Amino acid sequence: MYIVIFKATIKQLDATYSEMAQKLRNKALTEFNCVKFEACSENGFEIALSYWNCLEDIKLWQQDAEHQVAQHLGKEKWYQSFSVEICKVERSYSA
Repeated sequence: MYIVIFKATIKQLDATYSEMAQKLRNKALTEFNCVKFEACSENGFEIALSYWNCLEDIKLWQQDAEHQVAQHLGKEKWYQSFSVEICKVERSYSA
């Protein structure tokens, strides 16, 4: 299992962002084998966690044309800065 951690400082979000975020979330889950997606924002900061079974699916998702449009808009309009980390889950615990 892998987790992609997306962290961003928000510049300005708009209606296009909200629509695209929901559409791409559903697309990742239904077409690209994303297992789970969680996101939250607070005080101008956003974090999103997406869970994947393999690196190949992450790479295919990153190369998706619609996702690339969103990445460009993020850089140009929505985010001051952002970072992406891909982490391998060694263990997982829950209660």
